Amino acid sequence: MTSCRETGCHNHAQTTDMIRPCTDADFDTIYAIINEAAEAYRGVIPADRWHQPYMPREQLRHEIESGVRFWVYEEGGELLGVMGTQDVQDVTLIRHAYVRTAKRGQGIGGRLLAELRKLTTRPILIGTWAAATWAIRFYEKHGFGMVTAQEKDRLLKKYWSIPERQVETSVVLAEVGTYISPSSSRN
Repeated sequence: MTSCRETGCHNHAQTTDMIRPCTDADFDTIYAIINEAAEAYRGVIPADRWHQPYMPREQLRHEIESGVRFWVYEEGGELLGVMGTQDVQDVTLIRHAYVRTAKRGQGIGGRLLAELRKLTTRPILIGTWAAATWAIRFYEKHGFGMVTAQEKDRLLKKYWSIPERQVETSVVLAEVGTYISPSSSRN
């Protein structure tokens, strides 16, 4: 896990809402948030893509070692949401965005996304399951749109390291005006 020293994070008081880089001490909580929130995928994504837990500890460690930098939304000392970024070639990927189930719909994901968008000047791409319609709607609400199926295949193969089956069952969203034009985004 990224430490405060590596991310430039400083000593944060735990008295208010904040978005901050994760620390080594956050690993278990991030793991718990991801797997609790990912329960929404059970029975929705293809059965051959579902795992229990959805993201094993080893995979989370691998994601971090592969350059995913996690940020957390903290309220009163409690971590309520997590979202990662990963710079790959000339883009920034939003990776592993999850909010505790009981806290969904309160703007936490939107605040995390807005903060992470400020941290890069690169085009931002987001991959998610095609069947996760709630996630697609969330990103569309925040200025992203789905790319064409052909472009999705190209982008997933260029910027992600995922199995072919996941390419087949995923979508890619991009900031309107980067990889897609405003007229091609869904409403």
